[in-house]
Amino acid sequence: MAGQQFQYDDSGNTFFYFLTSFVGLIVIPATYYLWPRDQNAEQLRLKSLRRVHGRCLWYRLRLMKSQQSIVPTLKKAALLFGWAVFLFLAYKVSKLDREYQEYNPYEVLKLEAGASIAEIKKQYRVLSLKHHPDKGGDEAMFMKLAKAYSALTNEESRNNWEMYGNPDGPRVTSFGIALPAWIVDQKNSMLVLMCIFILINTTQLFMHFMYKTPTMNMKRLVMVLTAAFEFDPRSNKEAIIRPTDNIEVPQLIRELGNINVKKKEPPFCYPYSLKARVLLLTHLARMDVSENVEEDQRFVMKKCPALLQEIINVGCQLTMMATSRGGLRAPRLSSIENCMKLSQMVVQGLQEAKSPLLQLPHFEEEHLRYCISKKYKVRTLQDLVSLKDSDRRNMLRFLGEEKYEEVLAVLGSFPYINMETKLQVLDDEDSNNITAGSIVTVTVTLTRKRMSVSSTFVRISHESIQMFNAKTNKTKVWQNKNKGAKKAAKSKKKKLTKKKPVTQQQAKGDKAKQANGNVAGNDVAAASKAEEDDLSDKGSESDEAEGNKDSPSERDEESDKQSDTEVDEIAGDDEEEWEALQQSIQRRERALLETKSKVTHPVYSLYFPEEKQEWWWLYIADRKEQTLVSMPNHVCTLKDTEEVELKFPAPSKTGNYQYSVILRSDSFMGLDQIKPLKLEVHEAKALMDNHPQWDIPETEEEEDDQEDSDGIEESEEDEEDND
Repeated sequence: MAGQQFQYDDSGNTFFYFLTSFVGLIVIPATYYLWPRDQNAEQLRLKSLRRVHGRCLWYRLRLMKSQQSIVPTLKKAALLFGWAVFLFLAYKVSKLDREYQEYNPYEVLKLEAGASIAEIKKQYRVLSLKHHPDKGGDEAMFMKLAKAYSALTNEESRNNWEMYGNPDGPRVTSFGIALPAWIVDQKNSMLVLMCIFILINTTQLFMHFMYKTPTMNMKRLVMVLTAAFEFDPRSNKEAIIRPTDNIEVPQLIRELGNINVKKKEPPFCYPYSLKARVLLLTHLARMDVSENVEEDQRFVMKKCPALLQEIINVGCQLTMMATSRGGLRAPRLSSIENCMKLSQMVVQGLQEAKSPLLQLPHFEEEHLRYCISKKYKVRTLQDLVSLKDSDRRNMLRFLGEEKYEEVLAVLGSFPYINMETKLQVLDDEDSNNITAGSIVTVTVTLTRKRMSVSSTFVRISHESIQMFNAKTNKTKVWQNKNKGAKKAAKSKKKKLTKKKPVTQQQAKGDKAKQANGNVAGNDVAAASKAEEDDLSDKGSESDEAEGNKDSPSERDEESDKQSDTEVDEIAGDDEEEWEALQQSIQRRERALLETKSKVTHPVYSLYFPEEKQEWWWLYIADRKEQTLVSMPNHVCTLKDTEEVELKFPAPSKTGNYQYSVILRSDSFMGLDQIKPLKLEVHEAKALMDNHPQWDIPETEEEEDDQEDSDGIEESEEDEEDND
């Protein structure tokens, strides 16, 4: 009876197909991305970055690597070897015999289809004598000949071959898996799976501690980060435990002070975790270490940004699980923001409490006293940019001219982000009306400029604000006078509307007063005269309107015009909303189809060991409740301008809510931005049971039935007339 059977490839034929495809999927993209480019282009790029990034650690390391020609040679050799293996496997596959061929007895007996029984017997006799085992022939071939002869001469075997393609009847359907059996052997399971679950183990570790400690301070976060399995030599061969670690690591611990060495909670007490923690803390403290320790320190620092991003992803997953299911503890907003701050600290090599001015070259701790003095009060990079040139030069007088120019060049390369937000509910009739439970979309437009370009803007904005305040202070009295004059004019308007006819005596008295009055009196009289003229004009217009009230046709025309204008305004608003919706859909489609480069702008980092690009986190948070409102969006493509959509469900209760749109850098300290976001939630509209579009009046149905019946009667009368 026919059935199904699954079997692994023990012969290795189909495995070659799998291996050829696998090697091709690696070699072809690797050649495109890893083949050494023109060295002159890289040298020119490094030369253009030298003025700003010349003192950075990653720049010096990259310059040393570019001068060593052995790396491109090794890359070429490895890629050529991969192509050789790929071509060899392709040749091997082309020479493989097909194991599963359609059975044809005529081909076995070397006869043409439709040969007679006599020809079949004659050919079988000749071939059987040639391949008979007793006469030194091939036994397998002899069995094939006998099977073919039986299939063509025996009626039952012939019917089986014609119906099932096999003289013996239906066969078991066999499905081959293009993997050798040793891969799925239980003995080799740990060897195969060890390469797959290292990162999963690290993710599970992060999830355990994020759930265990929802409020995670910076010290605890450092311990969790350095406990990752990427730093364990048993899981990662790149991690190294040196014999000198027993001497150098305790010495560094004594210099650092309290780093929770006596904590016995695993895996924080393991040697690899303790060493990684010491290396991270010495990096943040900018301590001098030996060459061996510095090499291990660079390895740890390179891994930290990706691991911190993984911790943020885990925190977001726990937040979504707690929101959807309930009963789970979501991480606090401070825990996730500490991960972002630690990423900045790792890239810049600074501790949390240090001044962001230390990111600049030639700035030391003793120089900060010049900046934070009462005269200048410079504590941030923005304060330094907003200073006048003369004040800035005077404050930084401890720097020589060359160093001062370098500081200005580096400061000018720092990013200045302009953030604009737009709040709306897409796919809704009224996009500006936020109802309870609706999906709110906040479109954030980020525009990146350099501080050298934006410094003028910052300075102008500060001066303009001061000038505006000065003007408002000076004009307060004038504004009060103006308000008094307006009130007087309004009161006079009321008096003029109730004014009685002026007598001759009153007119004479007014003239005398005007003759003896001052300039203000003349102004008031002129104003009253102008008001009387206005009132007379209004009176004439009202009289004309009253005279026109008697014509109903004109009133109908006016009402029609008003209704037409209202309809046009509504249609115009609908068209604008429709265009905005279409533009949003097109932006989303382009974002799905386009693959933007993550190479934005190199980060100025004095102590980070590899080149880092400017990336940002953008999210919405409720800082009062310490919760995330929208998940952090890792913006990795902000080169000039980027538009990001943040979506979140509106609260289920009506009222006013105060959120914050937060932009954080993953590389720079002191450049974060927080913008308030006010949310007014209204009650959701009740669902309509019967839409007016589908309501058909009974009178229309009766009229339709009457028309149908009339049509039938008319057709019957016509037929009778024809008869």
